[in-house]
Amino acid sequence: MFEAVFQSFTETADPSHGAPRAQALREELARRGLDGFIVPRADEHQNEYVPANAERLAWLTGFTGSAGLAIVLRDRAAIFIDGRYTLQVRDQVDARVFTPVDIGETSPAEWLEKNLESGATLGFDPWLTTPAAVERYEKAARKADASLQAVSDNPVDAIWTDRPSPPLAPVRLYPKKFAGVDAGRKLANIARALEGADALVVTNAHNVAWAFNIRGADVPHTPLPLAFALIPAQGRPSIYVDGRKLTANVRDALQALADLREPAELPHNLARLGAKRSRVLFDATTAPAKLVSAVRDAGGEATLGADPITLMKARKNAAEIRGSRAAHLRDGAAMVNFLAWFAEEAPKGRMTEIDAVKALESFRRATGKLVEVSFPTISGAGPNGAIVHYRVTERTNRKIGKGLFLLDSGAQYEDGTTDITRTIAVGKPNAEMRDRFTRVLKGHIAIARAVFPKGATGGQIDAFARRALWEAGLDYDHGTGHGVGAFLSVHEGPQSISKRPSCALEPGMILSNEPGYYKAGAYGIRIENLVLVETRDIKGAEREAYGFETLTLAPIDLACVEPKLLTRDELRWLDAYHAHVRKALSPLVDAKARRWLASATKALARG
Repeated sequence: MFEAVFQSFTETADPSHGAPRAQALREELARRGLDGFIVPRADEHQNEYVPANAERLAWLTGFTGSAGLAIVLRDRAAIFIDGRYTLQVRDQVDARVFTPVDIGETSPAEWLEKNLESGATLGFDPWLTTPAAVERYEKAARKADASLQAVSDNPVDAIWTDRPSPPLAPVRLYPKKFAGVDAGRKLANIARALEGADALVVTNAHNVAWAFNIRGADVPHTPLPLAFALIPAQGRPSIYVDGRKLTANVRDALQALADLREPAELPHNLARLGAKRSRVLFDATTAPAKLVSAVRDAGGEATLGADPITLMKARKNAAEIRGSRAAHLRDGAAMVNFLAWFAEEAPKGRMTEIDAVKALESFRRATGKLVEVSFPTISGAGPNGAIVHYRVTERTNRKIGKGLFLLDSGAQYEDGTTDITRTIAVGKPNAEMRDRFTRVLKGHIAIARAVFPKGATGGQIDAFARRALWEAGLDYDHGTGHGVGAFLSVHEGPQSISKRPSCALEPGMILSNEPGYYKAGAYGIRIENLVLVETRDIKGAEREAYGFETLTLAPIDLACVEPKLLTRDELRWLDAYHAHVRKALSPLVDAKARRWLASATKALARG
């Protein structure tokens, strides 16, 4: 694991590859009678993290961000990125070959309307494209008097001569002591939730892992086995997974639950369902157009909607909650050991962003329980901290000097997934930094203390986190909170806290609480804890009410706090949180770290 993480620092995109690879793709497209091709950053499951053999966008363009898409036409090409990657794309991509386009300003469909030539044929891979995306591209092609064509095999793969092999990490059973519910019961509950559909096609690999109580290592940072499943309303489920990943005991356990199939069989089996005029439910956000077409072309009804597993998975059961608390306790001790070390070493002026990442991972590994980091650590000193999704490389690596240092990291433990951000002062922060930090902290506390009625959504409470910033004419351009899985994805839906609409928050859901502030070219601030939705008993209440339990345990840097900006209730919350952190973690760290912890969690309120 250590070597894999270090390799991520040393990898550097080479923009010079863009021109010859784009030319090779154009020649391959010409051989196939295509005038253009869409290259998304996606695999067959629409995963956030994809296996190496699915990194087609990175191979073609050099861009290594977690979201993006390229369109290559005969005489032009574009790469679409969101606001997180406007700086990164300039460093990694040859803009003379691939014109960077902000997807928030111009969508791929809008670009195609203006750039596709009349009569052109645009290709796409139906395994990597959802039906909704196909609709958008078809509409754009019609407006341009062009046509859209699905390919049977991806032309990028034909020119990617050293393309890695598909992942074959072993599938492992996830113990009931962590899962809380056995897979047979989960599958029965899923079948009962189909509401008129004859079968559910599970295309989200996270949902397959949760439903069958399995985990794997096919993609970075998330313990996923890449697999599909077919769960009928009546009858025996099927799981579609490469048999080479299965040991004898895993095979036996899965065969007790379902029929084992190879992934290549799924389109044919769906066509058979379609021929029976079956109604088949697909997850609209992750279903490949290839599979939906297999049902529809055979005469069946393919319904695109929400996979019921997604909401089931979001509501953590008692065992998953116990595991998350245990993981956060362990992770908190590792964080305190790191922060105590950092407080001593950073002022010396020799530490770099990469040094900090390596050190934090070493403290987590010392727990003896670390499986993997839950995402590439964001380690941003000074102006790099203002880049919301900054990813340090050897080229961008800065020394951590006086000012603010932003560290956003997380871990995968078998009993839970963590995600924490701390902004740390090196030296004395100036008045502006303390003001901005404290306004972010006020927003963080507002979410942590929020009480809301049953049925409220994250969109309804998002403004709580922004009020203190808004009052100063400030804001941040990311969501306040995302859902988090149970030894699964660190970014899990459908729950969220953001300006965008989302589902109602329910007990058992875990989310992040992470307001921020970013001054371009100077510094960034983010304070992130994970929180658990729980019921609230309110005397005289006329409606059921919920609130949050804070799971993350680590000090918030008091050097950055301006106490005069906090109300008495906010000061009390901060002191109570720090007292809880100190009591919980002091027995788990060594004497030196314990002394640092006592100082870092001292009370600010008086009286």
